[in-house]
Amino acid sequence: MAVTWDDVDGALATRAPGRVDAPVDTRAAVAVVLREGPAGIEILFIRRAEDPRDPWSGQMAFPGGRQEPEDAELLHTAVRETKEEIGLDLGAEADYLGALDEMQAMARMLPLSLAIQPFVFRWRGAAPPEPGHEVRSVHWLSLDELLGGARRSTFEYRHEGAALEFPCLRVEDVVIWGLTYRMFLGFQERFAPREAVAQAGPR
Repeated sequence: MAVTWDDVDGALATRAPGRVDAPVDTRAAVAVVLREGPAGIEILFIRRAEDPRDPWSGQMAFPGGRQEPEDAELLHTAVRETKEEIGLDLGAEADYLGALDEMQAMARMLPLSLAIQPFVFRWRGAAPPEPGHEVRSVHWLSLDELLGGARRSTFEYRHEGAALEFPCLRVEDVVIWGLTYRMFLGFQERFAPREAVAQAGPR
């Protein structure tokens, strides 16, 4: 069964978003941007530009960044960073749908003193994303496919000479793993299991 906008609204309404209990030095926000695509709801990911200073260099991510003093709240951070990174004005051309659980970030197998809050939006604009210097590419992917099991895979990551395997989502050359994968799972767990929905059938 295809995910509908009512399903998304219901998933976000299941409970209030959790917060990171541990004290952190920095908070950040990302935007989980959805739109109505030709074959159903699509979700936006960016591929970060290669940068040796970036712990997530070259990885798939949601647009976003660290909270700045001018941001009245983390929701504003997600809106500002998305406009800076890919040119989409969520404040003017999107509906805010709700927030997901805040997560403590990890990079290169180590926890960071950084908590990240994902915020979900429905994009209604017509203008395509325009990646800035921090973004290598933008990808709209089928939400139905990612919520199903067909795109589940594993990703090999080499750390200090050892080959480690991590769960991921894989769509051709797009591999979503690590922190962004954890955020997507936080979104997915709000929905009823796809298998249970399929078995229940129409009501």
